[in-house]
Amino acid sequence: MQPQDKKQASLISFKKAHSHLGNIIRMVERGDYCIDIMQQNLAVIGLLKSAHAKLMENHLKGCFAHAIQTNSVAKQAKMTEEILRVTKMFNK
Repeated sequence: MQPQDKKQASLISFKKAHSHLGNIIRMVERGDYCIDIMQQNLAVIGLLKSAHAKLMENHLKGCFAHAIQTNSVAKQAKMTEEILRVTKMFNK
């Protein structure tokens, strides 16, 4: 899959998550059964995780790989710190 394809796949996941989230809000407002709401919530979480993974892969294979191949130690360190920061945030 090409980088642009991964971005497009991420966008599709974000749009699906957005749509599901609207449904969840309506379910809560109607007072739907909690388990049904939680199942939809888990679907949104799955879509967001999928989009995140696609974006991360795209970044690692593109921007990150390019930065690591440069002779700039500062650029390499900055990119490494960015990846570590995002990974820590994801794992919270």
